[in-house]
Amino acid sequence: MAVLTEGISVVIRVDAIRARYPGGWEAFAANAPNATLCWDGELARVGFMAPQDTQAFVETLEDRGLTYLDGGMAHDMLVVDQLRGPVAPCDTIECEYFDLEDDPERRVLTARLKGSAQELMYAPDEWTFETSLTRSFGFVPEGQLNKSLTFLRHENGLDVSLNAVTGEEVYVGRTGKIVG
Repeated sequence: MAVLTEGISVVIRVDAIRARYPGGWEAFAANAPNATLCWDGELARVGFMAPQDTQAFVETLEDRGLTYLDGGMAHDMLVVDQLRGPVAPCDTIECEYFDLEDDPERRVLTARLKGSAQELMYAPDEWTFETSLTRSFGFVPEGQLNKSLTFLRHENGLDVSLNAVTGEEVYVGRTGKIVG
């Protein structure tokens, strides 16, 4: 089994959530910071579009008893960048591509527990490939944000900016709450 990894994903071992997160799985799921939570029974995934939201979520999980890095290795969770893959080495979680309906034109990056047979891919309830980040991904390198985009407003959990090159509005999902 495997979970979708789009944008910047935090992939967490469900056994670690059950063992150390206060209130276990039920509390974790109830406090997910956005609607991108998905799980396959072994791993849970929450996705973000902004690095600072990802970092805040990882820090919150660490404050709740989970470990991100131990000796430079990802332990209870792994951060996965849609374009670059895992951002740290990990002995328990691996990433690989998954072709939806065996169609290489509909390929997505996934994460799975090492040793698990990847037969299914789990995604958030409302996710479709046609509206996915994989299909319509745009990337602004760090340090280039203010040169390429002009912030316009924040509405409905989104930062809305104007792309100076295309003249189009760009939407970046932002996390309104961090796991409590």
